[in-house]
Amino acid sequence: MRGHRHPGSPGHRHPGPLARRNPVAKLSAALLFALVMVAALDPVAPAVAIAVELVALPFFGVRYRTLARQAMPLLLAALGIVLTLILFAGERTGSVLVAGPVPITTGVLATALGLALRMIAVALPGIVVFATTDPTDLADALIQNAKAPPRFAIGALAAFRLVPLLRQEWQSITLARRARGLEAGRNPLARLRLFVSTAFGLFVAAIRRGTRLAVAMDARGFDAETPRTVARPQRFTPADAALIAAAAVLAGTAITVSVLLGTFRPLIG
Repeated sequence: MRGHRHPGSPGHRHPGPLARRNPVAKLSAALLFALVMVAALDPVAPAVAIAVELVALPFFGVRYRTLARQAMPLLLAALGIVLTLILFAGERTGSVLVAGPVPITTGVLATALGLALRMIAVALPGIVVFATTDPTDLADALIQNAKAPPRFAIGALAAFRLVPLLRQEWQSITLARRARGLEAGRNPLARLRLFVSTAFGLFVAAIRRGTRLAVAMDARGFDAETPRTVARPQRFTPADAALIAAAAVLAGTAITVSVLLGTFRPLIG
């Protein structure tokens, strides 16, 4: 039986009409949108795609503030890409925008923005899908609609449920080491060494927890070839197919705008 879910949890039922679509349909639309965006190296196509994604966000019932909080690591990674390419680019084509020891040219800026925006455009649909989809519903839909092996789907569900536990495990390891006097202070090298050792401890703990979970699942018959019954039917309706078709059309529109403006640069060719 399902327990109560906090409104901010990933499994909360969002009021948006698109949030109620079949999980496989939402996942397929996100993957299709992401695959099309991977093919573009210019900044225009992913910029149009990001604008489309932000406009569609209220239809999924996700607040912009919530998305900004969940996508903060993504935004920091995009900023890191831009700064790295601007500082260490090997070829600086185009006209010079900022002169100096590290000149910033139009070619370098376009490449940096293209990579950063493409990463955001590819990742945002996945963030929205998992923020509006209950993991149990996703596993059920993968088994019923995508015909995924139950062992794989249930294993993925278990892994998804364990992600919050890893965060708690990290905090426990950190507090335990602090209680033993293992603190880095303001030394950056000591901080790096402590981070690496804590990450290794978390890795070992995750392997042990995963091994125990796998044995427990096998003991409950999850590795059996016997067909499993379905407690929660997941129906794939014409509206779900329309969502996938809309994702394909919108992704194609972003590429078309880039082609019409003359900025499109394909990944291959």
